[in-house]
Amino acid sequence: MDADVFSDEFRADNETPLSRLGSSKSLYALTGGEMDAGAVRTAVAAEFALAGRAFESWSADEANGDAAALFGDVAEDARGHREVADADFDPETDDAHEYPEYDTLAGLTDTVERVGGAYGRLVVSHARAEQTVGFFVGDADPASSNDFRAIRDDLAERLADALDVLAEVCDGADDWAAARDAADAVVDDAYDDYVATLESMGVKPKNVC
Repeated sequence: MDADVFSDEFRADNETPLSRLGSSKSLYALTGGEMDAGAVRTAVAAEFALAGRAFESWSADEANGDAAALFGDVAEDARGHREVADADFDPETDDAHEYPEYDTLAGLTDTVERVGGAYGRLVVSHARAEQTVGFFVGDADPASSNDFRAIRDDLAERLADALDVLAEVCDGADDWAAARDAADAVVDDAYDDYVATLESMGVKPKNVC
């Protein structure tokens, strides 16, 4: 196993959930059906706020230098992305979507699992960012679409960094399997939430591509 094979297999095995998490219906679920610019920005900012806190915490207690640097970079990116998405977002007062994948991430303590979980989060966030760009293109807002293209590109760069760190911290099949389990868990949580949210809104997720 190497990082490229890991990435290829992960994406292939999760093709359907990742496709749906990057769909317009995913954004519809995250905004509670309020498909306007303000609601989209709030929903996106909420995820970035969670990411900033989670990965900053990991960076602070991570013994592996490369992993700690990755987590710190992801946290810094997330804080900046939150500002771009909605500089006024306040997790204490804004009624934003909850992202249950962060409960799973919070339970990871092993370096390999954490890097795998970070990779899974970056893949999901990148898929959502692609759709957010499309939303603002459709909304005839070129400035915002460019802002979110920059966010999407930042996430793509961190994905490459995460694969590099995975190659450094994974020593044998068991490590690669542990990283994969963590990455899969993030996708599973995000997808289960997508399905449950749409069903609660009277939408049939199985008909969404």
